[in-house]
Amino acid sequence: MICSLSNFKKAAPSRALLNIEGRFPEPGDYLIHVCDQCGVCAEVCPVEAISEKNGVYIIDPDECIGCYICVDECPHQVMIRLKEKNIAAKCISCGECVEICPRDALSFAENLQDTGGVK
Repeated sequence: MICSLSNFKKAAPSRALLNIEGRFPEPGDYLIHVCDQCGVCAEVCPVEAISEKNGVYIIDPDECIGCYICVDECPHQVMIRLKEKNIAAKCISCGECVEICPRDALSFAENLQDTGGVK
């Protein structure tokens, strides 16, 4: 919830830029999918609207053409379609999810390029 509030000013879990997968009944746990800043999105973007800054890949909303190739190709399936703006969105490693997680299930790496940010 904090992700959608911080990034989009909406209480909408579907807008979260991470994905928590419940795996029940077996193995009976949750798997957290996060953006590790791998850069696949930037590699597949046909208009080069995604660039790397300090180890984080950022989408330029003015350059994004809304083709969603990056969303489809994301290996962690954590990018979303912002249909009302016709652009893609992804984690910017702001760390809000880490700060608020009540179970300390997430941590924030100090060197994003070595570890991919939130893990």
